[in-house]
Amino acid sequence: MGESDDFRRTIGYGESALGHLKKNAIPAYPRHYELWYTYAAGFNHSLNKAINEIIRLRGRISTAEVAQVYDQFVSPSRLGERIEEVGGRLSTEIGQVMGALDSSIATTSGYRNSLDNATQLLNGAEDGAAVKVVIDGLIAVTRKTEQANKILESKLEDSRRQIAELQESLEAIRYESLTDDLTTLANRKHFEHSMERALNDANQSNDPFTLLMTDIDHFKKFNDTYGHQTGDQVLRLVALAVKQNVKGQDVACRYGGEEFAVILPRTNLRQAVVVAEHIRQAVMSKELIKRSTGENLGRITISIGVSSWRRGDTAQSMIERADTSLYAAKRGGRNLVRCETDQDVTGNSEVA
Repeated sequence: MGESDDFRRTIGYGESALGHLKKNAIPAYPRHYELWYTYAAGFNHSLNKAINEIIRLRGRISTAEVAQVYDQFVSPSRLGERIEEVGGRLSTEIGQVMGALDSSIATTSGYRNSLDNATQLLNGAEDGAAVKVVIDGLIAVTRKTEQANKILESKLEDSRRQIAELQESLEAIRYESLTDDLTTLANRKHFEHSMERALNDANQSNDPFTLLMTDIDHFKKFNDTYGHQTGDQVLRLVALAVKQNVKGQDVACRYGGEEFAVILPRTNLRQAVVVAEHIRQAVMSKELIKRSTGENLGRITISIGVSSWRRGDTAQSMIERADTSLYAAKRGGRNLVRCETDQDVTGNSEVA
């Protein structure tokens, strides 16, 4: 969205954060302000859920509890610490596997030496008793080797399971780092990486790609009227409509508080407008029911702006053109799709 809109929205988050600090008598340290700003923005659903539960039980939240919630859900080092922990466990497991393999190699080498020695003894055996001694020795060595191999096999199987679980943990951490917790769409970080990748691909292949920027109409008024929990329900509803109308190669993201973005690789402007219309209609077709009361709150609408890649584009230039188209949809009455080639996509009037 435009700078003025960003200013109004972020100042609103900041004022809300200060309000929560005052209400709960929490010192306005930077980390406390960061936590309440994140809470007001609604990006971290797990954080909001944890705070809401504490307040529901006790009516307020203490400074100590704020510190605990910050460390659990906001701290910049949280994901890094989890990655380090899983990586350390993975290294330990691989080290144990290598140790078991080294032991097996030593056992196999010893067995080979025993076979060579037995061959020499058999060649020099003068009677059946001597042959039996050699054979008994071979049987004993073979059994020892078989036992060692069974231990190795068991260890390798256990390690295989352990490593598979650790890989799943790493994938879960990666998914969390790139996913918006509330909507399960890609987050802003994922969006930025995906835009750079799409731009690089387009510059190399000259294939088209397009960008949709979406904003929920009158979301702030709706959120203020019915509360954050119902507002979260609205965000999930829109996210679901987006998911149901994009393909596997497309990247659907939560771009801002009530803003969504969709990157459409190998899709031209006309095709992108069709996708945008499908998303708009899907959102409008759903009635919102307030879960706590069963009250029918009516229908939600969204406005969508569409831009298409041009050689020399940056992520910012494409976002700006999509935003300009989005503002045109707002000026046109909302619940509309506008693309950068439409005649009414001019100016940048401020529309809430």
